[in-house]
This record gives sequence, structure tokens and C-alpha cells, in this order.
Amino acid sequence: MLGTSLRDLYRVREAKRKRASSYDTTGGNRDYLKIYPGDIKNICELDGPGCITHIWMTMAPLDDSVEEYLHRKVVLRMYWDDETNPSVQAPIGDFFGMGHGITKNYTSAPLTMSPEDGRALNCFFPMPFGKNARIEIESNANEPIKFYFYVDYEVYEKAIDSPLRFHALWKRELTKGIDDNLSNALYCFGGKNTTGEKNYVILDAVGKGHYVGCNLNIHNLRFTQEWNWYGEGDDMIFIDGEPWPPSLHGTGMEDYFNTAWCPQQEVCTPYHGIILGGGPNWSGKISVYRYHIQDPIMFDKSIKVTIEHGHNNHRSDDYSSTAYWYQTEPHKEVLPILPVKERLPLPDTLPFNPIDLEKCFGY
Repeated sequence: MLGTSLRDLYRVREAKRKRASSYDTTGGNRDYLKIYPGDIKNICELDGPGCITHIWMTMAPLDDSVEEYLHRKVVLRMYWDDETNPSVQAPIGDFFGMGHGITKNYTSAPLTMSPEDGRALNCFFPMPFGKNARIEIESNANEPIKFYFYVDYEVYEKAIDSPLRFHALWKRELTKGIDDNLSNALYCFGGKNTTGEKNYVILDAVGKGHYVGCNLNIHNLRFTQEWNWYGEGDDMIFIDGEPWPPSLHGTGMEDYFNTAWCPQQEVCTPYHGIILGGGPNWSGKISVYRYHIQDPIMFDKSIKVTIEHGHNNHRSDDYSSTAYWYQTEPHKEVLPILPVKERLPLPDTLPFNPIDLEKCFGY
């Protein structure tokens, strides 16, 4: 159970390296699972104590075409130690670091999308388990898919040295702002948020552990020729039920993601980056990430990771995110994921006022 720094590589390791994969057990070259629309399939069940150290996955329709938004239609779940409520639940593309149902080559320390066109999905978050681990895939694709995977893990003779387990949870919200029939300056910068109550919530967890980051995906739904920067909202992270202002209060969305000055330039670093920078006047779709690998955020009882959607929560945009954290069990109940219709990205051009976005989903 040693770490992974270069300085630890020479140390003796008391473990056995194992792998579960989709290889053709007949010795042939049909190295994938066939998963049909509506299927929920266990891709591996592992006995512990152990720790998953690396996951690689890729998929495509059986004819090798590229189905639109496939990476939002397929859901990934993980379960530790006989639990029945998942510790991990997310559309597969979002789990591996990028939303909007698309893939793109990018690199961070814990998550990467690699060529071709980001369709090779890799995760390096360590995922310990005591008794067992189970990973399942649910497909809401239009057509049957072939699904390839490696799950690399270690098995130990001794118990895991921590009670914390890996968690990841995706959510989506069409944020409700204010009517923008007022000056652009007031819309973008007016008012004061002294509670954080209407912020977009990235994570709301109960237990003891530490938050290790998120990816955030925004579709800018405001159509205007005026200043249309979407990211003026502050990050606010509430630890153990503390009141506003929280001990971790930031100065703006781009600042939390370690960038500056309303950026659009795409960049990937080990712990933060901009995968999609948006279009003219910050229009269209944006994807950013911030991983607290060197600076995890600890909590003893609970954590609520939030961010304003525009200053004072004035903006109505399409937000989605995946949060990653480690915590003791049991975890807060994970509700069923949104139906596939409510997971799919909105069109780039909307034929109606974004304030009425519920019409898109029929509720």
C-alpha cells in the first residue's frame, strides 16, 4: 500500500498485481463485451482487501461509428464492500473528466482522455476496498455497443490501512437566475450574496473524509451582444455545517479553477485546466477541472461544495459537474441518475427563452 511517487519505486511492495479486462477468453480477438440498450452489466467483481490503481475504458457502436452523445448515455457505477447504494455514479464521459456528452484529448494527473479524439478513457484515482468491489455499466445508447476495459488492481494480505472509500457523483442543474431586463452592469455585478443558499451545489456529503476536486461543465444560455462572461460567481465551501461566510470562500469561478481574467485559452495541467474554452463572447460550452491532489479539503462531519451561477446567482445556464472525494461509510444516499433524456446536452441554439428551459425536458 505504498504511494506512487518516484521516490517510492525502489521499495519492496507486499501485494499482488491483478487485472480484470474484457479480453477474449477463447484466445480470439473479440476483446470486448457486447452491451445492448437498457442493459445493466457487471463488468468486474473483485475480492479484497485490495485497491484499484488504474482503469482504462473505451466503447463504440458495433459498427465502429460514433454515436452522438454516447458518453452521456452510458452510466458508470462502483460499489465497495457489499454496499447496495453506489459510491460512484456518473455518465462515463463526465466521470473521466469532461461533460457535454463528448470527448477530447486532454491530460490531468488523475484523469485523462487519450487519442483517438479522447475516446481512450483513463483514471488513476486509487480506489481501496476491504471485502470486495463491483463495477457496473448501464447503457442507454441507441444501438448495441462494444465495451473494452482494463481494471488494474492490487490485492493485499493485510487489511486496508484507511476506512475511507472513493466516491464520485455527477449532477446537472438548469440554474434559475433573474430576468435580465435591467442594465448589463446590474445583471453581471449587482446585488450581494450573504447566504450562499441559491448557489449551484457541486457536492453535499455527510461523513468524515476529504474532497479531492471536480470537473464543471457550463453551457452559456444567454444570448446577448453585451458582456456575457458566465463565470463571475464565487466558490463557497462549507465545512461541518458552518454558517456563511464559510472558511473557504473564493473570489470567482476562474479563480477557483486556478485561472484568471475571464479566460478562454485551453490548457491542461496536472491539477487544473480548461478543456473547452467556449466561443465568441464566452458563448457555447465550457469544461474546466480542479483536482485537490496536493491540497485535499478535509471534513469531519459534512461538506458542501458550492459556487454561484453568475454573481449573486443571477445567471440561468446549464450546469453539470462530477465531484470526487474520499469518506467513511455509510455515505449519503445516492438517488437514481436522471433519465437519459434529461442527461443529454441542449442544442447550441435554443428556440426559446433560456429562463423557460424546463420545456426542453417536459416538466
